Amino acid sequence: MAAALARHGERAAEAFLREVCWRTYWKGWLELRPRVWDDYREDLEGSLRAINLDPGLRDRWEAATSGCSGIACFDAWVQELIQNGYLHNHARMWFASLWIFTLRLPWVLGADFFLRHLLDGDPASNTLSWRWVGGLQTRGKTYRASPENIARFTAGRFRPEEGLTESVTPLDGPPSPRPGRLLARGRPGQSRTGMLLTEEDLNAETLPIGGADIAALAALTMSEDRSPLPIAPLPRLFTRGAIADGLERAARHFGIVAEPRGLNDPEEVASWAADHALEQVLTAEAPVGATAKRLRDIAMRLEQTGVPLVRLRRDWDEMLWPHATAGFFPFKENLARVWRKLGLESRNP
Repeated sequence: MAAALARHGERAAEAFLREVCWRTYWKGWLELRPRVWDDYREDLEGSLRAINLDPGLRDRWEAATSGCSGIACFDAWVQELIQNGYLHNHARMWFASLWIFTLRLPWVLGADFFLRHLLDGDPASNTLSWRWVGGLQTRGKTYRASPENIARFTAGRFRPEEGLTESVTPLDGPPSPRPGRLLARGRPGQSRTGMLLTEEDLNAETLPIGGADIAALAALTMSEDRSPLPIAPLPRLFTRGAIADGLERAARHFGIVAEPRGLNDPEEVASWAADHALEQVLTAEAPVGATAKRLRDIAMRLEQTGVPLVRLRRDWDEMLWPHATAGFFPFKENLARVWRKLGLESRNP
């Protein structure tokens, strides 16, 4: 945020700043309501079981995910996603709307398809955006992909004349839970320390480690936890490259050699900590999602050996997540005050 403001100014950087804040808002909203992620994973397991029991549902799901739905724009976006690991934001919304309301497939299967293929697949942004399209996030408010909108914003590349539903009914589901409170953030000690990186935060050199003595460095590799189904090759390759880059920068910053192999489970982390005689392990706090769940398992295993896992929350998240209690616009009203506290010389975007 500071770099964008310094180089481009608020007016030119406005769209970028807004998207960073949206991502923070999504993460904070889910952090205050972790049950929504748990419900998503439970519903996904149920839908995967339904695929195995209902041949018709399985045929429709397979046609959609292989780009054979018969809707030209949708099938093109499927191929684009598979080949590039990316879709433009407009295409993501159109895709989700067609999946839910035209193809009438379970939204959780669509969200899972995105997580398995997107390079930037994120538990909060992905899950809550799909809920928003379906009318679950903002109760009764849905997003309909209209032929006119698609034609306009694809510059005429696609002009779907028929086959798209004109009437959308919000999905039925329980109301969103009331927001809870953040747990207190971890406080590092000054003892012999290991740093554990995860794909959620690969900028270890700027974490608030206090006076901790960093003696060992490793990374948790677990992109397969995104889904019960296999993860596509592109996100796996992208994540491995990102982790390698994060380890290289951290090793250079702390002046130590990083563990060459990725750690995958609590036992491997516990063995690594024992091999280096660590007295504490630090990691960046992972927001709600698969990484956070794995870190809870690791914390329990390390605790059995007397080594605490200290999860470090950045000031940005500490100051902004508590405001994600309702919609984005109430959240936005707090940005200017937080920015000033963080030393960002800018007005509310």
